Amino acid sequence: MHHDLLLVIGLLFAVSLFTLLSPKLRIAYPILLVLGGLGIAFIPGIPHVRVDPELIFLIFLPPLLYEAAWFTSWREFWKWRRSISMLAFGLVFFTSLVVGYFTTWLIPGFTLGLGFLLGGIISPPDAVAATSVLKGVHIPKRATTILEGESLVNDASSLIVFRFALAAVMTGHFTPHLAVQQFFIVSLGGIAAGLALGSVIYLLHRTLPTTASIDTAMTLMSPYLMYIIAEEFHASGVLAVVSGGLFLSYRSHAFLDHRSRVQAYNVWSTLIFMLNGLVFILIGLELPDIVGDMDPHALSEAILYGLVVSALVIAIRFVWMYPAAHVPRLLFPSIRRSQPSPGWRLPTVLSWAGMRGVVSLASALSIPNELPNGDPFPHRPTILVITFVVILVTLVGQGLTLPWVVRKLKVQEVDPRKPEEEQELLLRGRMVRAVIDHLETIPEKTPQIERTQQHFLHLEQNYLRSIESLHGTEHTEQRDDTNRAYARLLISLQRSALESARKEHTFDLEVIRKMESNLDLEETRLNS
Repeated sequence: MHHDLLLVIGLLFAVSLFTLLSPKLRIAYPILLVLGGLGIAFIPGIPHVRVDPELIFLIFLPPLLYEAAWFTSWREFWKWRRSISMLAFGLVFFTSLVVGYFTTWLIPGFTLGLGFLLGGIISPPDAVAATSVLKGVHIPKRATTILEGESLVNDASSLIVFRFALAAVMTGHFTPHLAVQQFFIVSLGGIAAGLALGSVIYLLHRTLPTTASIDTAMTLMSPYLMYIIAEEFHASGVLAVVSGGLFLSYRSHAFLDHRSRVQAYNVWSTLIFMLNGLVFILIGLELPDIVGDMDPHALSEAILYGLVVSALVIAIRFVWMYPAAHVPRLLFPSIRRSQPSPGWRLPTVLSWAGMRGVVSLASALSIPNELPNGDPFPHRPTILVITFVVILVTLVGQGLTLPWVVRKLKVQEVDPRKPEEEQELLLRGRMVRAVIDHLETIPEKTPQIERTQQHFLHLEQNYLRSIESLHGTEHTEQRDDTNRAYARLLISLQRSALESARKEHTFDLEVIRKMESNLDLEETRLNS
């Protein structure tokens, strides 16, 4: 126990060091952590790290998915549901199908069941890797939403394919129509479980006299409850966490006060940093255990197969992406009217962002060593090596070149939306105007009220000038902040303005949450 604890602390320390080095080396931290884990694994005397894949599914996956769902805008998710579904379901199944038949032809003795098993393992891209690589690179909001939405759902679809294929290999039987029927049962059951548990948790937050610490603890327990209970009923735990997280996120402003939001966001940001760091460094550390029992000839063959399959999955994503982006627009005039054309640059960026990660490795490691009759599981070491090579090629190869691809293509925002900076200024102006309108209704103004009114009028003029400058020839980044100790009444008025803006569907959820966070900090300072 002491040895394991010391190992975890050492890994967390290594994660912190590599993350600090990441901006200096200009390499996204998931890539640096994988390479760092590989380097650590080959240091003489370093103990081999072997992680139970069930622990990855149970301990790491629920909070990572829940946090991603929490910060996903439901409105944006629903707006691009067609694109997200075609990638999260259609591309996963298409990849599994192509990889299944291709590897059956490529690898001697590889059955179709093993091919589908490998396809289910390597089909889902990793969103954390893509968003981390793209951080600091200008990319359209549409692309970010589709990538994040795809990653929320594709883990569930790929795991379902993986489990069906694994059952077919273990039993030797596979019935397509029963598999399709079971897929819908598992998926709908997971969504229903997540929504039901999300509703219960929402009522607990609303009805119980909770504190900031209790609210934070409940947010930490929620993803595990959703995942475990859904899995107990043989439904998709992944879809339960995603649907429950989206449900609670959409209503979070109604049951979390400013103290709970500030505390929960700080706790979750630290937790997610630690979990993300650990899972990516574990990818590199697992390599010696994967290749330890293979002879050099078999290892070299498996690596070659991995390189070929890596090229295949990259090509499959390109083949799928362009028709998925443009064929529906050709068939349905309503799509052409409601959504601007993505062109060819945006699908190219989305195609190159298909980096594989920890879910693929955990799925591969969860393959049992033996069949029910006691025979060794066929081609298990080969599948593990192929999976690791695909992760390494896509994560490191595509990850290092993705920012260059984005800059080279000069991808522009194609959606008719105001820039985020202008949205923020407009929203600040609306919040200030709500306070001014209230102050003007007070018949007898004290000197303090008059000073407050003049202050907010001055702020409003500053915001208007800043908005005008955005449309002029000179672009300014300087703008005033309302970092003053306002009265609780003024804060509540600004919250009312935010709530009205939330219902109008005019402003991005990220901008509204940024303003809400500012008010939370103001109210925290006021109360202290």
